[in-house]
Amino acid sequence: MSKLILIVDDDPVQRRLLKAAAERAGYESELVADGRAALDRITGSGRPVDAVVLDLMMPEMGGLEVLERLCAVGNTTPVVVQTGQGGIETVVKAMRAGAFDFVVKPVSPERLSVALGNALKVARIETGSAPSRRPCGFNGIVAASPAMERVIALGRRSAASMIPVVLEGESGVGKEMIAQAIQAESSRRDKPFVTVNCGAIPENLVESILFGHEKGAFTGASERHTGKFVEADGGTLFLDEIGDLPADVQVKLLRAVQFGEIETVGSRMTRKVDIRLISATNKDLIEEVKAGRFREDLYYRLNVFPIHVPALRKRKEDIPQLVRHFAERFSIVRGGQRIRHIAPDAMALLTAHDWPGNIRELENAIHRAIVLCDSQTLTSDLFPQIAAQMPGYSFEESEFAFELSASASTESDRLYLMSPSIETEPDAALVAGAETNVREAGENRLTLDAVTPEGEVRPLSEVEEELIRFALSFYRGQMSEVARRLGIGRSTLYRKLKDYAINPDHPEREAA
Repeated sequence: MSKLILIVDDDPVQRRLLKAAAERAGYESELVADGRAALDRITGSGRPVDAVVLDLMMPEMGGLEVLERLCAVGNTTPVVVQTGQGGIETVVKAMRAGAFDFVVKPVSPERLSVALGNALKVARIETGSAPSRRPCGFNGIVAASPAMERVIALGRRSAASMIPVVLEGESGVGKEMIAQAIQAESSRRDKPFVTVNCGAIPENLVESILFGHEKGAFTGASERHTGKFVEADGGTLFLDEIGDLPADVQVKLLRAVQFGEIETVGSRMTRKVDIRLISATNKDLIEEVKAGRFREDLYYRLNVFPIHVPALRKRKEDIPQLVRHFAERFSIVRGGQRIRHIAPDAMALLTAHDWPGNIRELENAIHRAIVLCDSQTLTSDLFPQIAAQMPGYSFEESEFAFELSASASTESDRLYLMSPSIETEPDAALVAGAETNVREAGENRLTLDAVTPEGEVRPLSEVEEELIRFALSFYRGQMSEVARRLGIGRSTLYRKLKDYAINPDHPEREAA
């Protein structure tokens, strides 16, 4: 029997759209027009509801009140909230009140399908009926954000061919997992997948480890070694941190990529190899080329199909899914009492954090919390290191102590917590607060001066560059919001970033 989804929205057009999307995903749907009717249906008799899509803004009884009343009676039906107004504070309140996930109007059928699928999966886990087989390939990647959906779409396209792929992104964003998924969905899925971390190999051994060596080729070579290219023959070779390769090894790698031939250290004979090459880097390779540290010809051979994997702070929608995934995985590994719940205030805290170490940092935080946990619920006090980095967080102020009030945090901090997918309208107080904070930053001051210290009007290009840097800092790198506020298109914004050599992740001007 198909799962039953209850759709709660006071807008009849939205109800019809959500019904069509749910049924397109293979679910049955039932529609109600207000929060009171939703409560009666969920808590009443009749066929149980498997999941709820709940609008937050409704007359009489809004979505937050519905969530609070469901929590009060101990109902655990997973709820996906949808919002078209308000900022991250509204979302955090909904997460605290027990919402499983959130979507932003107008929600695409694909995004709603992902949210409902994840909600129903977790519901099965909590009732002890988790699926027996873990999916592989891109189906095994935990993601809900549009940014990661684009990464997955590009990865699937690349898997259908043998095109060289370069995965770009900060350390810890999951580049190796993307590479494994490409291999798993390619025609080489049953062939070897060999990983080499180029940054972790001593420079004098890189060539030997990659291409192999003959016995006696150098001091200490007491036996023949085949090398990673030969190990990966017929399959996929994943070169992580390829930007750290020494210059002399780059020459041999270029030949291997261009002609499919390698030359073993100590041998005069070449050997043909058939490999699919996937590379990864946390560096800007084109800047490495300009600095002379990376060969330009090799760059163009490798960078045929680049895929940028965004940092976790730029895809906040993925955090609740990843938290549940890691909690499930580590609680199974530890044995004994399993983790079945994550307290709403803990989820709100984890969603608000910026995660500079990306998925790796989140994974370690969940692992540590599960080791310390003595119950079936992960609570916010198990994440003191995360809470210490969040202004205004206190374990003693209230039951749900994560406050985003003006007294607990600056307006600039509140902006720092925005989800890139949620539209917000900062008011004059917000702008003034942000400017004040920037002025207090000393050398990083981003306020705009119209004249030079000598009393001359500044060139227009200088003012434009500084304004773009200010906007990037003010809106925390949210490119759509920056472009909208500056009154230009995204393509124009990206062109100007290139013209002024501005890094959107670090827009402040480097000291001379």
